[in-house]
Amino acid sequence: MECSKTYNWGIVGAGRISRKFVDGLKATRNGRPYAVAARNIDDSQEFAREKDMPVAYGSYAELAADPQVDAVYIGTVNTMHEANTILMLSHKKPVLCEKPFAMNRVEVDRMIAAARRNKTFLMEALWTNFLPSMNAVRKIIDGGVIGDITYIRADLGFFRAYDPQIRTFNPEVGGSSLLDIGIYPVFLAVTLLGYPDHITAQAVRMPDGVDVTSSMFFKWKNGAVAQLFSSYCIQLDCEGVIYGSKGKITMHRRFHAPTSISVTVDGNTQDYPVTSVGNGYNYEAQEVMDCLDKGLLESPLFPLAESARFISLLDAIIQQFS
Repeated sequence: MECSKTYNWGIVGAGRISRKFVDGLKATRNGRPYAVAARNIDDSQEFAREKDMPVAYGSYAELAADPQVDAVYIGTVNTMHEANTILMLSHKKPVLCEKPFAMNRVEVDRMIAAARRNKTFLMEALWTNFLPSMNAVRKIIDGGVIGDITYIRADLGFFRAYDPQIRTFNPEVGGSSLLDIGIYPVFLAVTLLGYPDHITAQAVRMPDGVDVTSSMFFKWKNGAVAQLFSSYCIQLDCEGVIYGSKGKITMHRRFHAPTSISVTVDGNTQDYPVTSVGNGYNYEAQEVMDCLDKGLLESPLFPLAESARFISLLDAIIQQFS
């Protein structure tokens, strides 16, 4: 595809996820890592040196005001997504905001309202939605290879020593097994079966309230079910298995970004290697730039109404945790 322009990206937040995004951005056709902003200028300058970026700011407002910034990636902690996104949108900066989009539906609604008020592009960075592996799974299912989906089993879990000072266990920054990694099993089920008609959910919480393990059971009126699990206390298989009336698809470790997929029908298993470039984050960035080239204000592959509906489901799950 011929590109209309090179997009200068501004990166909000100088943490691990922002580093991954910049590495992915370098694998796009027309994205350029241009500026980074952090609340500490030393952090942003170190980030810029490491990633060979020309501009570093010590405040998010400075980046928002930079006329050379064509698009912004929000890679800050979960509790800052809403404020950071609305700041950038108020300066007419197209925004790709890391998942979870925000902490709840109320915050997401305000973000969407800001995007529409400013007539500026906004998309949630739920990167698995744009990966070749997800497209391959959709194609296999649409082709009827495994028949009608009857059951989905997906888990994602890693052992991490409990430390209330680190992000994943800190309620003040939105630490949550569900919102950080459980979001992937939930998204897989919703993507393939739509929104469930009945949910049951439980969590193991730390004394400060952070869910470190989440377990969800979804049921649909057509009889399909899904068992979904996430944890920071257990090293899990990290596979997604989709069972159909004729066979099954296995998305191998780690299923949210697998390097291989296998399909089993009548006892025979065929491997489907997944071909991709970059580290995966490039696909969501490319979608943003392709949409901007077309003058779109949201992505047809992941519209804002879908993000709003998805966070509502996460809200419903969290309500059952209490």
